[in-house]
Amino acid sequence: MSAPGRPRPIALSRVDTRVAIGGLVLRNPVLTASGCFGYGDEYAHVVPLEALGGVVTKTVTVEPRPGNPPSRIAETPSGMLNSIGLENVGLVRFRAEKLPRLRALRATVVASLGGETADELAELLEALGGEAGIGAFEINFSCPNVAAGGARYWAEPARLEATMRRLRPLTARPLIAKLSPDVTDIRETARACERGGADALTAVNTFVGMAIDLEGPRSRLGRATGGLSGPAIKPLALARCHEAAHAVAIPVIGSGGIASGRDALEFIVAGAAAVQVGTATFVEPTASIRVAEELRAWLAANGVASLAQLRDRFEAAPAQAEARPERPRTGAAR
Repeated sequence: MSAPGRPRPIALSRVDTRVAIGGLVLRNPVLTASGCFGYGDEYAHVVPLEALGGVVTKTVTVEPRPGNPPSRIAETPSGMLNSIGLENVGLVRFRAEKLPRLRALRATVVASLGGETADELAELLEALGGEAGIGAFEINFSCPNVAAGGARYWAEPARLEATMRRLRPLTARPLIAKLSPDVTDIRETARACERGGADALTAVNTFVGMAIDLEGPRSRLGRATGGLSGPAIKPLALARCHEAAHAVAIPVIGSGGIASGRDALEFIVAGAAAVQVGTATFVEPTASIRVAEELRAWLAANGVASLAQLRDRFEAAPAQAEARPERPRTGAAR
C-alpha cells in the first residue's frame, strides 16, 4: 500500500477519509449495516453517531411487520444466523415517530426500504423521497428471511433494472441497491442496478444458511433457513464485493464480516468505496466507531493521506484472476 521500505507515518490530522456516494459526502467510509443498529437513535447514548460515515436504518416496509416466529438468532462457528423477517414499525410510524428522532441526531441517515413488489417500493419513495433528515436510501433487494419480495424474487436482473428505473425519478437523494450474494453471478445483478439508475451498491447481504438441532431434529431457527453473517462470511463477501466493484462504475459499499479497521481496508483495497459494520455490533455496541478509528490510525501509521490512494489497489496476477494454475517454466521442477 505504501512506498517500498519502511512507511513514513503522518499526523492523523492529515488523513482525509471522506468519500462520496452519489451526491452524498460521508465524513468517513464506515456505516452501520441495516438491521444491526436499530433505527440509529437506540445507540446514540453509546456511539457518537456524528463520527460515523452514516447510519443505515432497519428496513422500512409499507405496512408494519411482526417478523418471523422465534427463535430468530442462532450462533454458529465464527458467525450468526438470523431470521428476523424484516420486523419494523411500517411507513406511517416511521415517518411520525422515527424520523423526528433521526432529525435531532447529527448523523448521516440512510433509510433502508423494502417491498414485496416495485409498487410497494415506489409507494415508500413517494412518501419519503423528499423528507428532511434522510441523506440517501438503501433499497433492500436481498433479504433472505421473507417468503415474498425477498432475495430470490429480486435475483432477476431484468426485474432489478426495471424497478430501479421506476424508483429513480421519485427522489433526488442517492439510491443504493443492496445485493444478495446468493446469485449465479453478482456482476449481472450489479450491472442491472447500475443501468436502472442506482447511484451505488451494497455488496453484500447475508448468505442463506441452516443450523439443525439433532435432538429434534429441528431447525435452530423458527424457520428452516436464515441469513449467515459475521467473520465466517468475510472471505466470501470480500470476493463478491471485488466482483461487483469491477463490474460497475458506480461506488460499491462492502459488507460482510467486517470487525476491524484492517477488515474494512481489505474491502477498500478490493474496490469498495465504503463499508458497513453489522454483526460485530451485537458483540460490541461501539464496534462501528472503533473500526473507523482503527482505519484512520492505520492510514496515518502507513503514510496514506487519502483513501483514494488505497481504493482498488488489489491486482491479481492473470493466473489468479482467471482461476487457473500457472504453467511451469521450461526446466522448472514439477
